[in-house]
Amino acid sequence: MAKVTNVLRRAHRAIEDLDLLKILESELNQELSSMRFQNEKIGSFGDFALEWDSPESQDVILRKKNSSGEEVAISALLGRDTFEEDSRFPAEALLKICVKKPGLSSILKFDCVASNRGGDQPDFQIQSAHYIPLSSSPNASIYGGPLFSDLDPSLQHELRQYLATRGIKEDFTNNLLLYLHKKEQGQYTGWLQKLKDMMDRT
Repeated sequence: MAKVTNVLRRAHRAIEDLDLLKILESELNQELSSMRFQNEKIGSFGDFALEWDSPESQDVILRKKNSSGEEVAISALLGRDTFEEDSRFPAEALLKICVKKPGLSSILKFDCVASNRGGDQPDFQIQSAHYIPLSSSPNASIYGGPLFSDLDPSLQHELRQYLATRGIKEDFTNNLLLYLHKKEQGQYTGWLQKLKDMMDRT
């Protein structure tokens, strides 16, 4: 009786594995047939160089240094889905933008969100802005400032212009959104293929 039970258990597991393999193949074929962003050409990031883009991670880092010695670094990854059917990109991008002036031991850090809910007009929002003295003790409490939305509207406008003059404009955010979506899509199809190959071998 124990042998029969073991045979039935193995047979049941084989059927489950076959069902999983069929589901994986279906999902992979669906993804490959609807590679939504693969035919879109990524434009230029302007003066920014892509400094970090590991196939093992979701984020990318871009950096530039102008002739005056000012440095701008951007860390970006996809955030939550926008859940809008007519959206050009289904997910928004979360950006941390750091600006460092030459000769100063401090940086300005902006937490931002970029999305595109249809058409060519991106939606770019600064959520917070921080002044961070780099000489501070790691355990020191640093005042983060008020919510960006609580700032005077004219100051909000000037801070947006401050980033725009450093290359954070419509073309840049659209190209970055496309790049991040293509990266995620490539990672997902690659993961599905590896899983399918592993199932094929068992």
